[in-house]
Amino acid sequence: MALLSSRDRDAAAYPLQSLFVPFPFVCFTLALATDIAFWQSGNLMWQNFSAWLLFAGLVFGGFAILAGLMDLLRPRTRPLRPPVLSALLYLIILALALANSLVHAGDGWTAVVPYGLVLSAATFLFCLVAAAVSAHKYARLAWRI
Repeated sequence: MALLSSRDRDAAAYPLQSLFVPFPFVCFTLALATDIAFWQSGNLMWQNFSAWLLFAGLVFGGFAILAGLMDLLRPRTRPLRPPVLSALLYLIILALALANSLVHAGDGWTAVVPYGLVLSAATFLFCLVAAAVSAHKYARLAWRI
């Protein structure tokens, strides 16, 4: 008698990291939006929102890295793992966000304009590239099935 049905085995092969990866992408995208809002309005509330969004994105990014390392130990997740290029882009995104968070730790206008805004835009562009690379891999996987 099998312990897991085929449906349960498919669920067991689902990578844990895919639960955490979307959160940093959303937080870093919203950080760009709040940086633009701060640049246009000068209201410090937007700078605080950006700082908290960067913090939340980095925390969930750390969780995603830990879950990804756990997924490496599970051989059944191999077909659904992201490509190496996506993982490298993800680490670059987290490094940019960490630098951006340090820039946002300053006070006032210079905490966002111009370097915080540029780092937020660069992080967002790397998020788009990483999403495109991952989507290309999963599209090829879907065609094989």
